[in-house]
Parts: sequence; structure tokens; C-alpha cells
Amino acid sequence: MPHGRVRPGQLRRPGGDRGQVAIEYIGFLPVLIIVAMAAVQLGLIAYTAQQAGTAARAGARSASLQESAQDACASAVSGWLADGTDCPSSYGGDEVTVTATVDIPSIVPGWDFGDATRTATMPLDH
Repeated sequence: MPHGRVRPGQLRRPGGDRGQVAIEYIGFLPVLIIVAMAAVQLGLIAYTAQQAGTAARAGARSASLQESAQDACASAVSGWLADGTDCPSSYGGDEVTVTATVDIPSIVPGWDFGDATRTATMPLDH
């Protein structure tokens, strides 16, 4: 086929458009990375909240048996969250209440998402 002729159904691209798709992809890549990081961060927040609930229940169960709530809380969460876990307990009447506070990790340095806090109450075992 002679140069410059276009077959039916074939698109002809001007010579200057050869790298346009690659440039557009590279320009859109930061947006994709930000969306992916936001999705991972939201997952971490939800996971940490779930771990705080687990820690509060484990701490309350342990405290109801007159054992250490803090040790039970730290054991109940994932190892990489245990250092940022605090579980004070308070006794009132025939029950104990434990409030678990777990630091929410951030994948973006410098951003602080605070703590996930959950509370559990159980009757004292006499």
C-alpha cells in the first residue's frame, strides 16, 4: 500500500501523537496512587476500630476475673498495634468497664488520624 493512504476502517494518526497516551497515563498516575492510598487508609481505620472492640472485650473479660485488663488488651490486638493500645478499667458495683484506645496507624507520614476507642462492660465474677 502506498505511503499516506488509509485503508477503510483504519484511523490515521498525525505524527505528533505517538506518545500522547503515555503522557496522559503518567499524568493520571498520581490520582490513581492517591485513591489507592485513601482506600488503604480507610481499611486501616476500620481494622483498627475492630481491633479496639476486640481489645475492650478481652480486657473486660480479664478484669471481670480480677486479672490484668491491659495485658489482655495488648494480647488481643495485632502485634503491630499492641504498642499503641491503652486499656484502663473502672469498677462500679458488680461490673467492670474497660475502654480500649488504639492508635490508628497512618500510611502518609505526618498525618494523624487519632485513636479508635471502644468500651466493653462485663459483670464481675465473684
